Amino acid sequence: MNVLYTATATATGDGRNGHATSEDGTLDLDLRLPTAMGGPGGATNPEQLFAVGYAACFHSALKVVAGSDKLDVIGSEVSASVGIGTLDNGGFGLQVELDVVVPNLDRASAEALVAKAHQICPYSNATRGNIDVKLTVI
Repeated sequence: MNVLYTATATATGDGRNGHATSEDGTLDLDLRLPTAMGGPGGATNPEQLFAVGYAACFHSALKVVAGSDKLDVIGSEVSASVGIGTLDNGGFGLQVELDVVVPNLDRASAEALVAKAHQICPYSNATRGNIDVKLTVI
């Protein structure tokens, strides 16, 4: 792979109840275990950060594909929901749901666009075969 950019971040403290910073200082935030998992809440968590990253990355992929296919994606949105839970082997796993709104395309065109974006999105490529990812055109 020809690496174009590398992001580096560091987590300190007690993991999910700690602090995280990016190497360049742009990201500097507290982390808290969500109340749904028995934690105090009140700060972001790794699943929220993953959801933000996946939504933004997928939206960019959608726009790249739309641009090459000359499709109108003005007003489009991508929402990512990241779930965490226990696996049968006792470990933890993730699942993702991507809800995509493309108001200026008919359903068939929007679904084809989403399928193409799923093939080029770096997050989709990283998770393929590892995490269940459900794609829904709204």
